[in-house]
Amino acid sequence: MPRPILAESNIHPAIRDKIATHEQGIVREVQAAVAKHAVVVVGMGLNPFPKKARKALDAAGVAHHYLEYGNYFSNWRQRNALKLWTGWPTLPMVFVKGMLVGGASDLQKLIDSGELKKLLG
Repeated sequence: MPRPILAESNIHPAIRDKIATHEQGIVREVQAAVAKHAVVVVGMGLNPFPKKARKALDAAGVAHHYLEYGNYFSNWRQRNALKLWTGWPTLPMVFVKGMLVGGASDLQKLIDSGELKKLLG
């Protein structure tokens, strides 16, 4: 699944470090949670879809770890770093055994089809 990413050779050397380190604390935090927990939901306050994902997991009896970063009015730069890292444009971001499976509706499809249980083994 190739997706366009600007080649490093097309980025001036003077700004490469800024790009490489921009808001990476949040990315490392999510990476650590994904490495530690079988299911991770990354969301934000005031958005109903992270809550839908968590309710669906609860109804399916699937334990999960939840990370919440700000709301529509705060922490958008940090959340943007997550979107750039994953390529996923919206929240929540749901990870299962290290794999990004999408958002709330994508998760519900996995639950309904039984694929989530298979992914969890």
